[in-house]
Amino acid sequence: MILFNRNIGLQSRIHTALLFMLVLLSAGCAGRYFHDVSLPQASERYDLSSLPYTEYWSGIIFNGSKIGFSHFSIKPSRDLPGHYEIRSEAALHLRILMADKKVSMVSYDLVREDLSLKEFQYRYDMDGSRLEIYGSCDQEGIRVSKESNNNVSADIIEVASRVYPGSVVYLYPAVHGMEIGSRYSYDVFDSESQSIDTVRQKILAYQQSDLFEGSAFKMETQYFGQKMTSWIDASGKPLFEMALGGILLSGLESETEAKRYLLESSMNKDESLLDFCLIRTARPIEQPEKVTCLEVIISGIGDDFAMPCDAGQVCVRQGSDVHCTVRVNPPDEEVGRGAGHDRPVDEYLMSTYTVPCQDERIASKAAEITKDASTDLEKVESLLAWLKGNIRKEPVDVFTALDVLEGEKAECQGHAYLYTAFARSAGIPTRIVSGIVYAADFKGFLYHSWAESLIEGSWISIDPTTSQLPSDATHIKLIEGESMSSLVPMAGMIGKLGIEIVELK
Repeated sequence: MILFNRNIGLQSRIHTALLFMLVLLSAGCAGRYFHDVSLPQASERYDLSSLPYTEYWSGIIFNGSKIGFSHFSIKPSRDLPGHYEIRSEAALHLRILMADKKVSMVSYDLVREDLSLKEFQYRYDMDGSRLEIYGSCDQEGIRVSKESNNNVSADIIEVASRVYPGSVVYLYPAVHGMEIGSRYSYDVFDSESQSIDTVRQKILAYQQSDLFEGSAFKMETQYFGQKMTSWIDASGKPLFEMALGGILLSGLESETEAKRYLLESSMNKDESLLDFCLIRTARPIEQPEKVTCLEVIISGIGDDFAMPCDAGQVCVRQGSDVHCTVRVNPPDEEVGRGAGHDRPVDEYLMSTYTVPCQDERIASKAAEITKDASTDLEKVESLLAWLKGNIRKEPVDVFTALDVLEGEKAECQGHAYLYTAFARSAGIPTRIVSGIVYAADFKGFLYHSWAESLIEGSWISIDPTTSQLPSDATHIKLIEGESMSSLVPMAGMIGKLGIEIVELK
């Protein structure tokens, strides 16, 4: 999720396994609420035909308020003997920056008896923007098609072994038998990012708790760089989950109780999510838009994460912290440093699903906007002026630049999508970056997306949302890229970062 400053909005994404992308599960308070119990006499192992349930519902709570639900069902396929249909749905309704956000997902996975993926179809809906993803998996690879706002793409992903959908991460241990110390490792396909990652799971204990009925195996899962903890029964039904040190919870409920979020979330008017994502600083920045040089020490960055460095941003690790200096006008000796991250410049002119710069609707509008511009700098100025006058700054989530062009409104990432599509169409190499930006209204940093364009041989930071050219030095970038997979490393930082301002000019 990306929050951005200047009272503009929230960016959310939901993957096939919704909770896996929204939560960073941990066992922070396990010692207080859980206790070990004796194991059953024999380890149970289930096949899909003998599961003692066909569906379950879960409620999702953030900071004491109900914000959503999820529903899981499984049944034999009528058309293909030996195959099973797994259907999932999830919905979130929350409030951020005084705006209501509604996100939903409906998924269908056709799996074989060993849970490996055969066919899939997913539908995501965020504030009215819809994304359809569908395809199949066989020995030749995974065929994936994506469609949103008449923007269609197709791709084939090569696979080296069996691949599983995210919907089976609880069933897999149950099918293979659970015992304390058991370990599992298998590849999972994530549709939206069109990537595959190895899931690693370990059974840590067998426990009871006042937070759920019966006994459950405590399981730790590592998935797309995140570490998660859940309590599941022997049949693979998740009884309870904790996230973010106990701030985000999920537990089994009846259908009626799970859907009560529709009423409760509409009455939830606090800004708990904003408070959680906001990175407060002891030293305020009164006029962030005028900052030309910012020196900070960032804590909470994982040891295996490398901060991007180039002419405008120089970061050096100091023990567990990272020291970063961001300059609007870098010194001559820094110009050219890390300019392209060793990637061909042509890569930043390519059309992608998210940034379809070769689409006729994008190309014709970009040509119209820049027709009177004679230099790349003038083209950028024309694009920013058009965005400011024609795209409303509203907390509306989108999937592609076309969603923004058609809807004429977007949050920060949508503005970055459309600007990048326009700029690439106009022949200006441009990339999307995401990170944190200081928000004077909230006295801290919030998550944000902007762009960088190659102008006269130098990469210039540009904020299409605030029309800044160049962006002020409070823009600290963490990652580069417009795909969902590029955002995954940043998800693990939310709620963990701390910033000390050393110097600013």
